[in-house]
Amino acid sequence: MRYNRAGKTVFAFLRTRRGGSPVSSYQYVAGREGAGERAGARLLYVTYAHYSEDWNCRLHTHACAELFFITGGHGVFQVRQEEFPVAINDLVVVNAGVPHTENSSNGSPMEYVVLGVEGLETLTDISGCGLLHLLGEQEAVSACLRMMVQEIREEKAGCGAICQSLLEVILLRLRRREDFTLSAAPAGPKSSRECDQVRRYIDNHFKENLSLDQLAGLAHVSKYYLSHAFRREFGDSPINYLINRRIQESRFLLRETDHTLSQIAEILGFSSLSYFSQSFRRAEGMSPLEYRRMNRQSRGAR
Repeated sequence: MRYNRAGKTVFAFLRTRRGGSPVSSYQYVAGREGAGERAGARLLYVTYAHYSEDWNCRLHTHACAELFFITGGHGVFQVRQEEFPVAINDLVVVNAGVPHTENSSNGSPMEYVVLGVEGLETLTDISGCGLLHLLGEQEAVSACLRMMVQEIREEKAGCGAICQSLLEVILLRLRRREDFTLSAAPAGPKSSRECDQVRRYIDNHFKENLSLDQLAGLAHVSKYYLSHAFRREFGDSPINYLINRRIQESRFLLRETDHTLSQIAEILGFSSLSYFSQSFRRAEGMSPLEYRRMNRQSRGAR
């Protein structure tokens, strides 16, 4: 273990044995000096690990998000009670506080680089975890990871600042993907963070079949707590917010497309045409068909 002049841990080289199997890893723990002046996601640590065949681990959580890049081999990743296979060039993002672990496959030990990042979360999966297979950005991301590992091994001056900059390059690359959402983890009181997380998830997934139970699971709170806290924050319940978000999109589809009402209801995740029509009338004071006719007559009169 090494320390800087302020007594902060800046680098640790670990070579440990777990479950009878040797595990080689390097870990860099960043001090505040590595964060720079820019706000946003802050790199807390970088870990490189190479597991042997018999590795196993218990579920655990972290106070920050983890970006888990598989750089070799394959195995199984577990989030809560769900397991899924992972292999080279996969990325798993796990939000803060989400129980997870990983197991390496026999005969093909996993190698990976883990980035612990403060102020970041994925909204891709209701479980608080996202899985992404790196495609076009694979080469650029891999190059950044190799540079990070080299920096933490050599621990030269400026290591923290360089690794923080490399993290920002990686995040910019990942945010180009339309099938994957990374967002700033909101600061502030606990209830505000939870409600903001749910609101932003609804904004990104309002066409899906969402329930209050699912949304509460996303925020790791009870549905009763979420209902009261969300209404206090935004003046409406989560489900009403979801419906209003769908109605907002339906106005565009009614004006600009020739989709039937049934098609629009299905596109926007309404369980039936009648439910869509009732919800629209309650929000707009007229039926969807009346809204379409009124807007098309208005455009024709111009």
